[in-house]
Amino acid sequence: MTDKFQNDIKNLIEEFNFNGHKKFKLIVLFGLLGDFDSFEYAINLKSFIDKNQDKNLDIFAVAIGNQNGKEKFCKFTGFHKENLIVVSDNQIHNNLKVSRGLDIGLGGWINMLLMLSGINSFKTIKEVIRGYTGDRKAMQIYSEFDKIDVLKFLKFSGNSFKKVFGDGYLRPFELATFRLNNMNEIIQNWSDYILNEEYLPQRGASFLLNNKNQIIYKFFSNDVLGYSSNMRDPLGFLNDLIKE
Repeated sequence: MTDKFQNDIKNLIEEFNFNGHKKFKLIVLFGLLGDFDSFEYAINLKSFIDKNQDKNLDIFAVAIGNQNGKEKFCKFTGFHKENLIVVSDNQIHNNLKVSRGLDIGLGGWINMLLMLSGINSFKTIKEVIRGYTGDRKAMQIYSEFDKIDVLKFLKFSGNSFKKVFGDGYLRPFELATFRLNNMNEIIQNWSDYILNEEYLPQRGASFLLNNKNQIIYKFFSNDVLGYSSNMRDPLGFLNDLIKE
């Protein structure tokens, strides 16, 4: 890791006052607020915080968006508003050499559709399929008590997954249902979440720092639905690296 990169992270912390008071600091660069990965990652982070109140961790994020989008994003995902900064372009991403995704010169929509089909986003198809087939090595998403409302006309409880597929693992269609719910929220509020379609392919990154603001873990996404090195346990690196 170069001194310049470490200095760029330091400048990011100073620019947005990402100081915190805890021993560890996670800084996440989302792409657009309305990116699938932004929603899924933010919801998982909220869940992690709820389950690990004792963890000595501050979490901050930067996303491409506006204030209206930020308000709706935080309301839907539960991510803390005070820990999310929205910016109008991807200059910060470019400064830190985060992947801009595919660009064939035909606009953000075409680039994103090609990435969703697996072009220059090699893990995406596998991850989409996993959403429908389930995964015995991943944790379930819904408890039997959760109320699930898909596209406003299909309503059921998490117990439906238990009755059909059992319990204790990521059941078939469970992840796909979760992602469909996120997609519905994005589509309904497209103008708020998608600041500029040019940035649809923009990927994100994660940086975990110690109390000296030294980077002890970093991950750069190259794929749609690939915001972690291990999508079976996207936040596993936090449990592995955060030690009291």
